[in-house]
Amino acid sequence: MSDSSLIPERQLVFSPGLAATIGLEETILLQHLQAQFEHREADIRDNHAWLNIPRDYLLRSLPFWNVEDLVRISRSLVDKGVLLVGSPPLHNCEHLLFAVNEPVRAVAPTPKTAPAPTRRSAALLPVHWAPSEDLLQLLALNHNIPRQFAMDQLEDFIFYWRERGETSHAWENKFRQHVVSNWRRHQQDQAEAFRQPEQKTLDNNWRPSLDAMEIMQRSGIDSDFIEQAIPEFILYWRERGAAPKTLNSKFIQHIRIQWARYSSSLEHSTEPKRIVDHWQPSEDVYDILRLSHIDIDFACALLPEFIVYWKDSNQAQTSWNSKFLQHVKYHWAKRHHLEGAGSSNAGQQGTHSTGRTRDRSLQDDLTDTSWAD
Repeated sequence: MSDSSLIPERQLVFSPGLAATIGLEETILLQHLQAQFEHREADIRDNHAWLNIPRDYLLRSLPFWNVEDLVRISRSLVDKGVLLVGSPPLHNCEHLLFAVNEPVRAVAPTPKTAPAPTRRSAALLPVHWAPSEDLLQLLALNHNIPRQFAMDQLEDFIFYWRERGETSHAWENKFRQHVVSNWRRHQQDQAEAFRQPEQKTLDNNWRPSLDAMEIMQRSGIDSDFIEQAIPEFILYWRERGAAPKTLNSKFIQHIRIQWARYSSSLEHSTEPKRIVDHWQPSEDVYDILRLSHIDIDFACALLPEFIVYWKDSNQAQTSWNSKFLQHVKYHWAKRHHLEGAGSSNAGQQGTHSTGRTRDRSLQDDLTDTSWAD
């Protein structure tokens, strides 16, 4: 071949299947090192064939790599369990002492008189086909795929390709792809199994858990109020398109907010409402009465009359507490006024022959409702 040829050097040949398994750079270096056994005498130790290759030779024969590249790629081969290295890194050593991690018989030099291998023709997958031990080791080293998992895929692999009736030159490569694909799917399935199931939408039968109900009831929230809030909660999350992962926690939070608003609205409502049969004044009313030095028993005695009057009048008020305060204060003042008037009239009985002890008649007292204005 002339010097002007575009390809003046010997070509480097590599296996596509092996490159897909351990990497392109690793395959080129591994096959280049393995080719050295054809021209150099190996040292047999520990059932492996060892060669000592000068660093300069590797840099000349592989000019597209520098020393750092050779150290990196050889370390990758060692990590994958494909190559054994018995010398320091090439940064600090002028020779690479290595052995391919296979029995001696697998790397013995090929006699020069051996006939050239013939290219095999594509063939159907045999019924009893099995992957090589090397492929199983590479699957374990490069993809962490257990040997048993790989062998478990063999039956389906053979059945699939024999059903298709296709031929191939590289059944090992196809099997590697088949196993790797199934391994990735297996890992995804395992991850999904441990993942908390996400409920996409809520149906109308959803109910909070018993623990959630107990927590809300211990907080003083009425059970009927909780039951009435469930349809609203379901509708809210159905319209959003997806339910949260922590449904019970979200429901407890929702109920507490709604209950606080409801309780506040009852206590501070400005909407007029009728009095109920068993209405009772708040503690704040009794506190105000104590500050006014009004007897509490006196106030309690007025409560039935107060309720009956306003039920019969069928009127609505915005604050029954205020009305009751007015009612009690009116009668308390009236009582003390009459007591004072009685003492004055007692001193005047000798002067006035009529001798009335009251300025108002009983009929006036019974029909007096000015306290209600």
